[in-house]
Amino acid sequence: MRTLDDIFEEYDFLEGDERYSLLIELGRELEAMPDALKTDATLVRGCSAAVWVYPMDAEAKGDLHFLADSNAAITKGIVALVIAAVQDKPAAEVAKMDVMGALAPFDLKNQLSSNRTQGVPNMIALVQEHAARLAQTGG
Repeated sequence: MRTLDDIFEEYDFLEGDERYSLLIELGRELEAMPDALKTDATLVRGCSAAVWVYPMDAEAKGDLHFLADSNAAITKGIVALVIAAVQDKPAAEVAKMDVMGALAPFDLKNQLSSNRTQGVPNMIALVQEHAARLAQTGG
């Protein structure tokens, strides 16, 4: 998966519909999430589209790894941005991270309709709650 900095470098160069195309491309690049994991327990509340986030078992070094998906192409791209911000980072780091701040350069609120971005804080909260639990248990 590309880093958030690499994605922003390309995103910043683009305009309008090209940015939508990049988000759709990012969504397609997400690691596949098996349908069996798309359950009510992994569903992110408050999103206009269906969004699922599943935390994988942490590696021995305690880094986080998530599978995620959405049933809407643009939303899936936004999901990919959130995942790029936290993927394979230490749980303790993600628990304290300003993920919204990391996404701020993308100016999603002004680029996309509010119903496409309304679930982003809920998704970030879910990811960070998992990270905090993992950091506490030392896993």
